[in-house]
Amino acid sequence: MTPPAGARASAPRVAALAGDTSHAVPVAGTHASAAQASIRLHLGIGLAALALVAGFIIAPTGPAEASTARPQQVGPAQAFTVDANVAVVPVSRDDVSATDGVQALAANATNADWAKMVLMYGGWPQSENNVTVMLRWMRQENGPRSWWLRNNPLNNGYGSGGGGGLGSYPSLVSAAEYAAANLHRGYPAIVAGLASSASPDVTAKAIWASPWSSSHYANGTHWSSAPVEIVKAPASAW
Repeated sequence: MTPPAGARASAPRVAALAGDTSHAVPVAGTHASAAQASIRLHLGIGLAALALVAGFIIAPTGPAEASTARPQQVGPAQAFTVDANVAVVPVSRDDVSATDGVQALAANATNADWAKMVLMYGGWPQSENNVTVMLRWMRQENGPRSWWLRNNPLNNGYGSGGGGGLGSYPSLVSAAEYAAANLHRGYPAIVAGLASSASPDVTAKAIWASPWSSSHYANGTHWSSAPVEIVKAPASAW
């Protein structure tokens, strides 16, 4: 049967609508796929931002690295073993003694102290050799029991006011100073012996050969090498 005229006219429109996809209504599956894609995009952006922030936090900065102390390298401990049979060698040192001053020597007041005072004023060592020869010399001049006679133990004529060594000094301190000065004035052999702390016999020969005594101590015949008695002079002599 032939359709009505209105029905034939509407058929092409229905067909046209059926073929026009621009007005098609999306199905449920299409909306789900688009939502998942959006979620993946936002999730990826979030993870990238998180990784970037974590990199700034974890990465050390220059100053922090520079301030980190480096461990010091410590070498292995060294140990030395000494054989028990090694002999111990004693070390000898030269004796060092302080030079007594004028006041200390005058306080002790012995003939040995006066000998040291002459050496001190002369700038010579107060050695045992020098003190010994000075004591022997003093004994030959005045004797040990009266070695301070006229405050002139060596009978020195220089500055004593008396010729032939018979003068006197105001004190034994002054006598020591003048004795040293006179030796420096004209007795080079004696000075050399005292300066070098020569043996008492060597310096004694220089004394004998000098013009200190006109008798020259009989070239040593009137000279004793026996130990000299140590005697203290009265305090008034100093």
